[in-house]
Amino acid sequence: MTGESMAATAPVWDYTKAYPGGPMVGPELPHPSYPPDAAPGHTPTKNSPAHKAYKRGLCRGGRWGDWKPDVWDEAFSNQFSHGKTGGNVKDSGIGGFQRQMKIQPTGWVGKETYNAMRSARIPEGLSNAGQPLFDSVCVDLLNQAAKNFSQPVTPSQPAKTIRQLALAEAVKWIGTKENPFGSNRCKFSDWYGMVGPWCAMFATYCFETAAQNVGKDSPSFVRGIYYAYVPYILNDARSKLRGLSTTTSPQPGDLVLYDWNRNYVPDHVGIFESGNGTSWVAIEGNTSMGNQSNGGEVMRRNRNISDGLITFVRVAEPA
Repeated sequence: MTGESMAATAPVWDYTKAYPGGPMVGPELPHPSYPPDAAPGHTPTKNSPAHKAYKRGLCRGGRWGDWKPDVWDEAFSNQFSHGKTGGNVKDSGIGGFQRQMKIQPTGWVGKETYNAMRSARIPEGLSNAGQPLFDSVCVDLLNQAAKNFSQPVTPSQPAKTIRQLALAEAVKWIGTKENPFGSNRCKFSDWYGMVGPWCAMFATYCFETAAQNVGKDSPSFVRGIYYAYVPYILNDARSKLRGLSTTTSPQPGDLVLYDWNRNYVPDHVGIFESGNGTSWVAIEGNTSMGNQSNGGEVMRRNRNISDGLITFVRVAEPA
């Protein structure tokens, strides 16, 4: 693990290998957890018993300091999220655990990271080897967090789909521009990890963020992998791969693919907001009134079927 070193007093164990696994313990994810530096894209998570459980579990697993249960609090700090400076394994927190388990080291806790902690066993070389990271005290804390954060859905307030949440995420960023103009450098290309035309990266960001905010994983989009290139979206939708499919009856949150030149290679993608298959409004990244596909801004655009070859794409909901 780059930048991590064993402290002189740390136990002897092979921190380069993933934790051994076993049956999951504890409840389902009580809530996603984001540190203060996740803003403005994510709201930092308020204090929770789950965070105390994570500190206890990761300490048992050699990833969070010395055994001091009385000093662990319920905050989800930047230090605990990403690890303390210095590079010591025992101070590497959530991010260190994610690196060891080959999970993207965001330092955030969503379903993937949480379930990995639920199933991880303490490795040889540490006290209580073979036991779950989460002991009975952790499980009690997690159950309390699940109770504290539970928000039952009433019939009058049905749960929103990830498509609807992705659309709402897109609307939040209307007016955002790349900087400097013409550079293709912006929040969404930086997040994706690639500099280039970023309309598809913007759509990926919205769907990934919407899913992670409710503790789910998008079946279609993966940061840094799927999608940065619009033709790949069309190919997979036509082949019904990765939860994508074409539709002629667009709904809010569907994707809209635009082939301006009618050469069967789509140039641009947006997120359908309202309208029908003939005329509609979409939220689109990297567009402008002067450049439809590389204009450098997130905008609400009025579109029409006569604008080019148009394909509407439905994104499947997480299982």
